[in-house]
Amino acid sequence: MSTAAARSTPTSTAADRRPPRAERAAQARLAVDRLRTSAVDAVAVGWVDNAGLARVKAVPVSGLEHAAAWGIGAAPCFDVFLVDDSITESPRTGGPVGDLRLYPDLDRLVPLAAQPGWAWAPADRYTQEGTAHPGCQRLFAHRMESAARERGLTLLAGIEVEWVAALAGPPDEEPRYPTHGPAYGLQRLTDLSDYLRDVLRALEQQGLTVLQIHPEYAPGQFEVSVAAEGPVAAADTAVLVRHTVRAVSARHGLRASFAPAVEPGGGLGNGAHLHLSLWRDGRNLGHGGPGPHGLTGEAEAFLAGVLTALPELLALGTPSPAGYLRLVPSRWAGAYQCWGLENREAALRLVTGSDGEQAQAANAEIKCFDATANPYLVVGAVIAAGLAGIDRELRLPPETAADPARLAQDTVRRLPADLAEAIAAYEKSVLLRDALGEPLYEAVLAVRRAEQELFAGRSDEELIAATRWRY
Repeated sequence: MSTAAARSTPTSTAADRRPPRAERAAQARLAVDRLRTSAVDAVAVGWVDNAGLARVKAVPVSGLEHAAAWGIGAAPCFDVFLVDDSITESPRTGGPVGDLRLYPDLDRLVPLAAQPGWAWAPADRYTQEGTAHPGCQRLFAHRMESAARERGLTLLAGIEVEWVAALAGPPDEEPRYPTHGPAYGLQRLTDLSDYLRDVLRALEQQGLTVLQIHPEYAPGQFEVSVAAEGPVAAADTAVLVRHTVRAVSARHGLRASFAPAVEPGGGLGNGAHLHLSLWRDGRNLGHGGPGPHGLTGEAEAFLAGVLTALPELLALGTPSPAGYLRLVPSRWAGAYQCWGLENREAALRLVTGSDGEQAQAANAEIKCFDATANPYLVVGAVIAAGLAGIDRELRLPPETAADPARLAQDTVRRLPADLAEAIAAYEKSVLLRDALGEPLYEAVLAVRRAEQELFAGRSDEELIAATRWRY
């Protein structure tokens, strides 16, 4: 293990050490009283697998106290599920043997506004003996957030959610759109104003602060952005927002696709851009420093670490073969390993904010990720890469201030153009192997290899059809 990786990878954190069983049960009893007053009958306890799909176990409200104290059984083989629900295996995971426990995070428990009678909570996964499951993606993200905090660093993050709304239909049906308004058009918002209002209301009723909701570029495409929060909380929120959009869509006779490619050649696909800012002692380190566009040395080193690691990070942030149908030049997807101020073709876009708000608003946007990713893996791995950049005292390369697709090929590097290239970069990554830990690293690799094989030889149309309604 490298020195940088060792310093950025704590072996145990408060997130790994659950409160005593009696304390969890007492917290659950209070939660049950609140849920009953909201007419909630059942709680969905969810996690996200390495294929990027949200999985769930549910308990009646009467069973929440037991679930909080003792967990809910779930097989470890979920770590090697593929997008089509087939199962592969890794050196440490696979087959029918073994069990884990899902423990709902009651601090994130929320009644679901678009699903009357239901609440939702994200889960952390532990062994039956009570130790942290080394393959738990959410606990990995907690460890990385704690590693930053141990250095006095706080991160704020937010994940943009883009989706395509289509009329409900059979699983193999191509999209039929409820609006044909133009890109970013008021007509599209007008056609679906009741639907978008209900999305907005549901999110706000669930305690989320919505910053924007608007039509996007592709047919039937929309985007919603919520306020920044801690990295693990931002990943939780991304899952909750997508679930809410799906639920509201169903109530309006629609279905939502968050897939990176919804139609062959269909313009811009759905991304899941990650925004993040680095703070120390209440100060935004992306502003007021001597580096490019006001970056402090620490913030520049963090972003340089992320930029350097982007090829291997793609195996986590763009993990599906379908994602590479979106990640192409001139689609604002960030297909080049470069950075630039407000450059929407660069993989790393620096955002300073308007005059007078930079101290609060300055942040960086990673544009090359999409919603096939497990958001906990993404935020955790990005933190690990950034901390490694600080340890190595990296500096950003020269800025790309133009469309990189128009520059000479030897001046800017293209990110991996398919999953096979991203897997090759991931296999060489000491950084991610050390940060994730061997069991989680191996499980991710097994799923990536299996999905690469699953979709080998399929046409773009077949690949899109197989993933369109899975995400």
